[in-house]
Amino acid sequence: MKLTFIGTGYVGLVSGVCFAEIGNEVTCLDKDLAKIARLNGGEVPIYEPGLGELIEKNRAQGRLRFTGELSSSIRSAEVIFICVGTPPLPNGEANLAFIEQVAQDIALEMDGYKIIATKSTVPVGTNDKIREIVSQLTRHPFDVVSVPEFLREGSAIADTLHPDRIIIGADSPAAAEKLAELHRPLTERIMTTDVRSAEMIKYASNAFLATKISFINEIANICEKVGADVTDVAKGMGHDRRIGPSFLQAGIGYGGSCFPKDTNALIQIAGNVDYEFKLLKSVVEVNQGQRFNVMTKLRHTLGELGGKRIGIWGLAFKPDTDDVRESPALDIVGALLAEGAEVQAYDPVATANFRAIFGQEGEVRWCETPFEAAQDADALCLLTDWSEFKALSLPDVQALMKQNILIDGRNVYTSEQVNEADLRYYSVGRPHVGSLSQFASEPAAFYGR
Repeated sequence: MKLTFIGTGYVGLVSGVCFAEIGNEVTCLDKDLAKIARLNGGEVPIYEPGLGELIEKNRAQGRLRFTGELSSSIRSAEVIFICVGTPPLPNGEANLAFIEQVAQDIALEMDGYKIIATKSTVPVGTNDKIREIVSQLTRHPFDVVSVPEFLREGSAIADTLHPDRIIIGADSPAAAEKLAELHRPLTERIMTTDVRSAEMIKYASNAFLATKISFINEIANICEKVGADVTDVAKGMGHDRRIGPSFLQAGIGYGGSCFPKDTNALIQIAGNVDYEFKLLKSVVEVNQGQRFNVMTKLRHTLGELGGKRIGIWGLAFKPDTDDVRESPALDIVGALLAEGAEVQAYDPVATANFRAIFGQEGEVRWCETPFEAAQDADALCLLTDWSEFKALSLPDVQALMKQNILIDGRNVYTSEQVNEADLRYYSVGRPHVGSLSQFASEPAAFYGR
């Protein structure tokens, strides 16, 4: 099929490349001509394993092109995917300005029947609004469908090519079948529903996953107080098929471009129809507080943080991405500086993006290696579970440090690894990992928030 993806952000770029990979003729359209020039020059604007190779392959084979030219991109397409951003407004609602502008652009350039498919995450009722905007500006026939995305940064290519399911929200059976035909090379697990239900499935899915994360983090905080190991607790829970093991990894909370935005948006969607989503409000509150447990543990071990040197490992919100949006590291580094600590930070790929968002130039020492971040540190905090950190020799790291405090915010290290070094080691919900004698001397009130 001939497809156009409007927006070359994370969703639009990965989706467009993957649909070219399975044999479609794909145009990726963006008004940001500088980004288009970078893509045409072989530069990939986001870090996603394997994406650059797929772009090069499909451009060479003539199935993928990048352009800023609107008219031909709309007119040549059978299906037009809307993949523009819906950033949060100050009240948590999704900003639909880009969606509305794209709907107008499509309508004014149509020259015949088109299927307009929304991949952007949008509040319930948005596709009805798109239909209204387009119908006011064109006499050409069209259908609007909702095809929400469920990509995970760091594994987005695999998620696109091997999806758990495809959701198609459509009022037109013919349009639904056309989208199903497009997706059948990827999976037979295709569910067709009405448009509003498809819009809601996206928000509900992310809200449920966020709830699992906050739940296991609350369990971890209790485990620290009662002497249980949250990794064993989560494993035991996960064997129950009704629960499952995914998203039960305790840590310092979720971040990124989706979960924070979508949970807050769903709270607002509920509020707009006079319903208070109490559970989801608590999920958000728990997640925000969880990251500051790192600060609690630092204060416990070091006392006043003013003048202390703190090494930071990991700035991205998760491994295998350079995305730092809503990363816990933003709050933690900001809190450290506010208390007068000296911060030296390292991330394999996300440092430039972190610096651009963080903005406090000159107040952080940006390191080139994890060892540089550990050099002469009073404490070291692991905030992103990059595989690079898991492979490091802790005795070698400890030898570089001024004091021997390691706070593992992602439960990366095993007891065996910790015991190889003489470290005061603090993880999340695992009070017995490391030296048992070490933890016997810690005050019980220390654990938790």
